[in-house]
Amino acid sequence: MTVNRLLPTDEAHALIELTRDICDKVMDPIVDEYEKQEKYPADVFAQLGAAGLLSLPYPEEWGGGDQPYEVYLQVLEEIAARWAAVGVAVSVHSLACYPMFAFGTPEQRERFLPEMLGGQTVGAYSLSEPQAGSDAAALVCRASRVDDGYRITGEKSWITHGGIANYYNLFARTGDGSKGISCFLVPDGVDGLSFGRPEEKMGLTAVPTTTARYDDVHLPEERRIGAEGQGLQIAFSALDSGRLGIAAVATGIAQAALDEAVAYAKERETFGRKIIDHQGLGFLLADMAAAVESARATYLDAARRRDAGLPYSRNASVAKLIATDAAMKVTTDAVQVLGGNGYTRDFRPERLMREAKITQIFEGTNQIQRLVISRSLA
Repeated sequence: MTVNRLLPTDEAHALIELTRDICDKVMDPIVDEYEKQEKYPADVFAQLGAAGLLSLPYPEEWGGGDQPYEVYLQVLEEIAARWAAVGVAVSVHSLACYPMFAFGTPEQRERFLPEMLGGQTVGAYSLSEPQAGSDAAALVCRASRVDDGYRITGEKSWITHGGIANYYNLFARTGDGSKGISCFLVPDGVDGLSFGRPEEKMGLTAVPTTTARYDDVHLPEERRIGAEGQGLQIAFSALDSGRLGIAAVATGIAQAALDEAVAYAKERETFGRKIIDHQGLGFLLADMAAAVESARATYLDAARRRDAGLPYSRNASVAKLIATDAAMKVTTDAVQVLGGNGYTRDFRPERLMREAKITQIFEGTNQIQRLVISRSLA
């Protein structure tokens, strides 16, 4: 991946070069094998954490990298272009840190954030339930008040890093209606918390996605983030940032597919010419390149609005919609460029196409993004 990036500082350029070095030397040589074997890349996350790449958009005082979202997302795109599952997990980790950073008390931040952002731990986000995906207000997992805190009972689903993460942002019902949901920080290994077997997914197979079961799990009150009933506000606020992460991941997948297609088209010959020199295929590649550039420009615009303190919720939905639809189209076209080879697992576009599909679904389906955008216009 050789994208010429416009970055705001020399430090940002150095971060991109560091990321590319890790991607080229650590991730690229093993990604195909690990994905085929559904093998978790623990060493990769350890190296990303040691390099400070797991906490880039958070302040230095809490252990973060103090980088603008514009830079963080471009680092994330670089990671996802080499290994989408790792890119998604890094995005989810950043998402899982947001509630504590944005809504925690000073005492909570002092206690929890340094460990969450220190690079040795990874977090997970636990909002969806078997019957409550897009309709987050319909969740039923319950946190009941007891003298020394809360007792949690219920089931969660679609947890990236489930069973492996060091902590989980849990959203559970403490009252009635959409204002009866609260947010909690759950440590791994707590009594009563168990996980289902990893889902058998179409893609992103190296990082597990599981259900979680809370059987009378006790949490002290200090583990509640924000006020009782503030949970959906916290969840949706975090998801605005999370959607930008998925937009960057999708752009990375699309860029990787474009790179694979261009490289193949420069080598493959038909009718005595490189296939890239045939106008019909050249135009297809041009449309793919335009889609990738458009996706990148859209997520960067939203990120810069976020960095400037401007409203960006609609822009995040636009970025997620544009980038993930582009990823699906570009990866499909990359398979077409490679012909029969593109349909085999010997070539990467097949995997990239499978990985692109989920980006249209999680962090709010693209139908939900259209709903968010349309409501903002009313």
